[in-house]
Amino acid sequence: MIWLIRVLVVVVSLLLIFMGGSWYANPESAAEGLGMALQDGVGRSSQIGDTAALFITTGSCALIGMASRRRTWFYPAAMLMCLTALGRLLAWRLHDAAFATELIAAELVFAAIFLVASRKLASE
Repeated sequence: MIWLIRVLVVVVSLLLIFMGGSWYANPESAAEGLGMALQDGVGRSSQIGDTAALFITTGSCALIGMASRRRTWFYPAAMLMCLTALGRLLAWRLHDAAFATELIAAELVFAAIFLVASRKLASE
């Protein structure tokens, strides 16, 4: 079971880091992949910088947690995923956004993986 958790954490973390890097390398494609239009001007700067930072920080925290076996590193990753899902729910409920079922589900699954890792991997 521990090996499966390790594999899931590494795969999810690398996916998130790759997604963040794609915001730097090809923001048009990255935006399209999340159902976004790429903004113009300062909005584009914020969209690229903020979104890349979210993905790269989340994946990096989880990988640091894997390497150090310190549970505290998994919590920021789980929090970022949960807050992203919450933001999507609030956008849908309060601001007429489409309900992003697949994205919310993925974020909650990723958060769960990080929380399970915080319990299981730190106890070794």
